Amino acid sequence: MTRADAERRLLRLGLTEDAVRALVEHFAEADRRGKASHGLARVAWLETQDFDPRARPRRVVAEPGYERWDGAGALGYLTLDAVCRAVIDDPPSQARLVVAERCFPTGALGLWARRIAEAGLVALLTATSPRRLPHPEGGPPLTGTNPLAIAVPSSDGEPVVADVSMGAVTHGDVLAGIARSDELVPFGGPHAHKAFALAVGLELLVGALAGPDHGAVLLVVRADHDPVPAFRDRAMGLRLPGDA
Repeated sequence: MTRADAERRLLRLGLTEDAVRALVEHFAEADRRGKASHGLARVAWLETQDFDPRARPRRVVAEPGYERWDGAGALGYLTLDAVCRAVIDDPPSQARLVVAERCFPTGALGLWARRIAEAGLVALLTATSPRRLPHPEGGPPLTGTNPLAIAVPSSDGEPVVADVSMGAVTHGDVLAGIARSDELVPFGGPHAHKAFALAVGLELLVGALAGPDHGAVLLVVRADHDPVPAFRDRAMGLRLPGDA
């Protein structure tokens, strides 16, 4: 699917031009960075989802170290786009916790965290999603794949961005036809209890802060040090998380 095709199809859903632009930029960047399951192919999936195309996320609490956003029926992508723009336009003096309620779907979390790191801030972002991961011993799905993204800025101009889902595959992989639904289990094989523990911790953390609906939690902090260049030197040219 081309960008032009995606824009036409999204506009037909009733989304505004600004919303379409934000979505297509996110999808295209995901494709460019090799995350095809979160790229333009997601447009077809969005066409099957129930959402309010005219809804706008709202910032309902704005304090120096804490913000709360309500997705208000808008796509989670648009909520995180608004959150990122707000953080970059008005960065914290030291640190800020941002909680987004009713925020789904959220896309590739590493791309949102990268935007913040490119503005010179450390970002840690997680989000919940429909329950798809079962307990390693079996049974019904108990948690979402609940990805965790950490982005650290660098004076060399290229942040390190770690973005890991707790599933052996992602739901996007299943949608894209590159994985089977029965492969959607905690990663780690015989050590899957570790990924499951992280998924549970993130599920309950976001639930405790954002409420019963799917949500996202973002921590933004000003860096006091610049560890990335020395770490890249130590890696001796090996690819680091988030490198193109």
